Amino acid sequence: MPIFQITTKKRKHVNGIHIEPGMTVQVVTQSMSNPITTNGGQIVIDAFIRIYNINIKEAGCLNMSDLELKQV
Repeated sequence: MPIFQITTKKRKHVNGIHIEPGMTVQVVTQSMSNPITTNGGQIVIDAFIRIYNINIKEAGCLNMSDLELKQV
C-alpha cells in the first residue's frame, strides 16, 4: 500500500479558512493513483480535516498547483 505525503505550497485565506505553506498530511491508498485527483480527493480532504480541522476543498486548495505530492 503506497503512502503519499501531501504538503501545501501557498498561503491562502479563503472563506474564513487559513492555509499556511508547509501544512502536511500523509495518506495510505490502495493504488498508485494520485490521491488528490482520485475520488474527488476525499482521503486528502479527510486527512486535512482530521489533522488541522480545515476543509481544503472549501478553501479551493484541492489541486496540484496548491498541493505538492510525494510518495513516501
